[in-house]
Formats: sequence, structure tokens, C-alpha cells
Amino acid sequence: MSALKNDLLLKALKGETVSRTPVWMMRQAGRYLPDYIKLRDKYTFFERCENPELATEITVMPVDQVGVDAAIIFSDILVVPQAMGMEVQLVEKVGPLLPAPIKTAQDLQRLCVPDVQERLHYVFDALKLTKKTLDGRVPLIGFGGAPWTLLCYMVQGKGSKTFDEAKAFCYQQPAVAHQLLQMITDTTIAYLKAQVSAGADTVQVFDSWGGLLSPQDFEVFSLQYIRQIVAAMKDVCPTIVFAKGAWFALEDMAATGAHGLGIDWCIKPELARQFAGSNITLQGNFDPAKLLAPIPEIEKAVKEMLKGFGRQRYIANLGHGILPNVPVDHAKAFVETVKAHG
Repeated sequence: MSALKNDLLLKALKGETVSRTPVWMMRQAGRYLPDYIKLRDKYTFFERCENPELATEITVMPVDQVGVDAAIIFSDILVVPQAMGMEVQLVEKVGPLLPAPIKTAQDLQRLCVPDVQERLHYVFDALKLTKKTLDGRVPLIGFGGAPWTLLCYMVQGKGSKTFDEAKAFCYQQPAVAHQLLQMITDTTIAYLKAQVSAGADTVQVFDSWGGLLSPQDFEVFSLQYIRQIVAAMKDVCPTIVFAKGAWFALEDMAATGAHGLGIDWCIKPELARQFAGSNITLQGNFDPAKLLAPIPEIEKAVKEMLKGFGRQRYIANLGHGILPNVPVDHAKAFVETVKAHG
């Protein structure tokens, strides 16, 4: 493997001094890039995920075209429920569909903690090929969904703004919910470790729906399982935890031992730092919709964000995934403004 030529992201995660702020964007591989849209129109989502050459091509696109300081492997958090035995459909412009959701203890018998090498080998093949293709230009990020967020989809069977059925499942059948959460956790730990073995330099855990829970329920149904994942990865690689909307738990998430915390745009940088403390790297928190503003406005807002977070122990990013209708030159303006902020 080639030595990393740009290790700003890893230095920031380890709390080392950086010459400038590193920058990447969640969901940067796809959606808004015209070259990705051509592939999307030609291949189904899982064809793109399961073909290592296609996944590599998509992963490297934003490094070449936008100039980000890290690549994140092109995949989806729902490959884990799929590997556990659920049918998962990803319908363009509709979202995920799991036609046979989990509703009872009996339904758990349809699931297993799989051999990840057997069921998810295509992700590891893509990581190996991407690592080779990047040739040390930037670090490679692996990822997985947080157990609570994966439970939401596995129980609700589709996307939702409230995931009320998933929450009801947890409140009405807590023992079954915890059994499912532990199965997801065990699978995710094995999956993330295998991603690192295949070439990932760091991993991010996405808890997209953590903010739907009260502080007490976040600890019970989400954080205690994230804590297990972070502990298992402690000696493997740096870990970033991103729990959208869960600003109330920043102090508790920082105490897990994670190296980085993703921040959404609904909290001021200074307050996020106050809650998280000074011994962890923060990542975020530009509103993705603001990339639709005129470029001068983007540049001004990025500079304000950078000023709020400061240079050390900080990674510039969006507060959630990039939107499909963002012009490429606006995404580039975001990245270039960070890079120029010496």
C-alpha cells in the first residue's frame, strides 16, 4: 500500500496539529455528480454497490472532481440488514423498502448474525480496489449504520419522518428490541473490522434517526450499542460517530472514546464544543441546503463556520448528506473555501 500523501483527516481525528482544516462531504460519492447519474441510469443501486469496479469508480469521483480530502466507500447502511437475511429494495427517488419487516420475536428467527466475509465480500473487494486506485492520495473511510437506525428500517419496513412503528416496537416489546439491537451490533462490529482489514483508514457510524429519541431513550436504545461498537474498534482505527439531531448527547457520545463526532447544522459550533469537550474532534456542520445559495453566500457562510469551530480538532463537512440538486461548482466552492482558509 502507498503511504498517505494527504493525511489531514487522520491527523485531525488523532488530535494532531494540522496545516489546514480537512474537508469532505457526507454522501459525496453520487447523487449530485453528472457522471454518477449516468451510472445510476444504467445500473440498479445494488448493481453499483456489488460491482467493485463500479463502486470504486463512484467512490473516487469526488476526489477527482471536487477535491475532497477523503474518500468514503460507495455503499449503503442497509447492506447489513440484507446480510442478516432481510430483503432490501432501494427504489430510486422513493427510498428503501423492506417488504417483510420485523414485528415479533418469531420474526427474529428469519435473521442471523452472518459471516460478513461471505455475505458482504463485495464491500471488502470494493475497498481493496479503491485503496489501490487512490494510491495514497487521501484516506479511505468505511462506514456502517448505528443499530438504532438500522432497527428503524428493519421494523418500519420503509423510510419515515417519525419511525413511530419502530418506537412502538421498542416500547411494547423491549426484550425483542434489545435482542435485535444486539444482533445488529455484533454484525456491525464484525463488518467494520473487516472494512479496516480491507483498507479503510477510519470508520463512521451513522445514527441518522438518533434525534428521534428522548435523551433517556437514546441511551437505552442507541448509545449503549454505539458504545460497544466504539469500544470494539478502539485498537483497530479511529472512529467517528454521527447522530443527527442528538445534540443533547454530545457529552455522552464524547465519553464513548470515539475520535470524532459529526454535528448537524442545528447547533452552534461553540455550543457543540462546550458539550463535547476539548478532547474530541468535531465534524460538520454546514446545512446541505445552503449549498443551493449563490456561491458568494456559500463562501461567506463557510468562513463563518470555520471561525466558529477553529482549526484544531475539526473536520469541515456538511451537517447531513449532500442533496441531489446541488450544482457541482457549488460543492467545489464549499471545498475550495475550506482549503483556502489558511
